Amino acid sequence: MLLLHRAVVLRLQQACRLKSIPSRIYIQACSTNDSFRPQYPSLTFSGDNSSTRGWKVMGTLLGLGAVLAYQDHRCRAAQESTRIYTKEEVSSHTSPETGIWVTLGSEVFDVTEFVDLHPGGPSKLMLAAGGPLEPFWALYAVHNQSHVRELLAQYKIGELNPEDKVAPTVETSDPYADDPVRHPALKVNSQRPFNAEPPPELLTENYITPNPIFFTRNHLPVPNLDPDTYRLHIVGAPGGQSLSLSLDDLHNFPKYEITVTLQCAGNRRSEMTQVKEVKGLEWRTGAISTARWAGARLCDVLAQAGHQLCETEAHVCFEGLDSDPTGTAYGASIPLARAMDPEAEVLLAYEMNGQPLPRDHGFPVRVVVPGVVGARHVKWLGRVSVQPEESYSHWQRRDYKGFSPSVDWDTVDFDSAPSIQELPVQSAITEPRDGETVESGEVTIKGYAWSGGGRAVIRVDVSLDGGLTWQVAKLDGEEQRPRKAWAWRLWQLQAPVPAGQKELNIVCKAVDDGYNVQPDTVAPIWNLRGVLSNAWHRVHVFVAP
Repeated sequence: MLLLHRAVVLRLQQACRLKSIPSRIYIQACSTNDSFRPQYPSLTFSGDNSSTRGWKVMGTLLGLGAVLAYQDHRCRAAQESTRIYTKEEVSSHTSPETGIWVTLGSEVFDVTEFVDLHPGGPSKLMLAAGGPLEPFWALYAVHNQSHVRELLAQYKIGELNPEDKVAPTVETSDPYADDPVRHPALKVNSQRPFNAEPPPELLTENYITPNPIFFTRNHLPVPNLDPDTYRLHIVGAPGGQSLSLSLDDLHNFPKYEITVTLQCAGNRRSEMTQVKEVKGLEWRTGAISTARWAGARLCDVLAQAGHQLCETEAHVCFEGLDSDPTGTAYGASIPLARAMDPEAEVLLAYEMNGQPLPRDHGFPVRVVVPGVVGARHVKWLGRVSVQPEESYSHWQRRDYKGFSPSVDWDTVDFDSAPSIQELPVQSAITEPRDGETVESGEVTIKGYAWSGGGRAVIRVDVSLDGGLTWQVAKLDGEEQRPRKAWAWRLWQLQAPVPAGQKELNIVCKAVDDGYNVQPDTVAPIWNLRGVLSNAWHRVHVFVAP
């Protein structure tokens, strides 16, 4: 009781001094440092009724002490909830061992205990570990609801250091200094030039790939073009008229919209490096994405410039407005016969998923060549011409070609192989991930399948035992038009896990409407540039006991 008496008296004396010393209210009421708390002598009582009076005072003091103690608790809690963290501190918390932290606005949250409860699965939330939630919430509008924010508020641990909000300065002489901001979910293969792919668990979350996570393949710095002064130069045919088209001029042509999948020639190159070293970016399964493109048909624009099909071989050459320090621009070409064919639906696109093209994807205008390798979809388009031979660009003549596994860099002859145009049939598993542990009972397997040249995917076969036995997956997505299957099919299979199995060797292979099928192994299709990698895709997973 004596100890309680002293503690309460101390609080009372502190409270009595608050009026006369307002500047010290926060220190005395909320400080966690005992050195800020002055010491006072105990109260004493005298007289015959001192005991009664003492207990009355003690009762009063106990009530006041309880109020002061509660206020002290609130002050301490407020201090703890407003702890300041740097972005560097947050970025170091990305695993259950370190704790899993995220930010939203200026607030910091420790969501370690919530990861396994996340309705979209732990892997989705882990994509934001150590960084901001905003880029991911922007992809899924369901998060922008009051009950979601209330749930998140329970995990708040502090605030971001205001100084961290200042954008770092960059050297203006750096050709990449003006590159656009990218989505943090993208898995970066190179920063300069920027090349990145979405993680597999996001890649097939939607049939149409959201613009921020559409795979990015850049060869040079991203130009920053003014849409008001932009002009697309179309070299006219002999006797025809050359055109200089503004964005408004392109909008005056009939507008067409098509859903098209783009795939880099190096998609899944990383699997070839496991056989033998190749030169090129280590793309995994994500150098492929699908969008709804809109723009003018190339055939309409070429016709206005006086071009038409001819009996002799001819090529439509594209030049981008991206260039290296020597002024060399990215270039590529496609056969004139494809460009002039209305059924080929080649676009001069200015919209992507209902929005102006993002800078990374060719703003303000790019070529979209359905069914053809991504290297021919020239971005930031500046010039179009018709030539008797294909483009002399390095990327047309000295890259994006396939060779025998026996050819090395000492013996390669790039002139001996045609440039890649249409790509072979392809499929890959996006869920579960390689090395993941799946539950016993039933496993859900997801992925994508696509074939070049407008050939439709008619079947995807899936095996849980490395190819000994097979099951047919369910195909999702838009129905494909004959000879115009420009977009992928997403697929999934729900299959029982064989009793007693501790591991699964999951394999997928696709078949197109020409009955082309993927080869079973990588070694026979290995080539020194690591392109055209379309062997059966394999994922090894463990089964939970």
